[in-house]
Amino acid sequence: MLKEFKEFAMRGNVIDLAVGVIIGAAFGKIVTSLVNDVIMPPIGLLLGSVDFSNLFLNLHGSYNTVKEAEAAGAPIIKYGIFINNIIDFLIVAFVIFLMVRAINQLQRKKEAAPPPPAGPTPTEMLLTEIRDELKAR
Repeated sequence: MLKEFKEFAMRGNVIDLAVGVIIGAAFGKIVTSLVNDVIMPPIGLLLGSVDFSNLFLNLHGSYNTVKEAEAAGAPIIKYGIFINNIIDFLIVAFVIFLMVRAINQLQRKKEAAPPPPAGPTPTEMLLTEIRDELKAR
């Protein structure tokens, strides 16, 4: 059983998947930072100094920030963080779309080049010579 597991783990697909997951996790952190630290502050400023990560719907009590409500254990709906996550997803989905599109275009270019036409077979060459000889008579 250990030998089977080793063969399974050493297959190329499993290793490729592991590398993809690790790179994807790192890319996700970069996108989250991009959204939270670069994109959302200017959008919040344009919308009247709104901090999306601090937008919430208070279901019980009166709290000014998400941290205060969480510290008190109050039930809240954090729709601002949800908006940030939607923007994260859209950016990741768009980047993946661009990557898949580029890969598909590269594959189409490889497939689009037709092979050069094959030369005539020896039989065809012989028949052509016979035809030309008959025409010459």
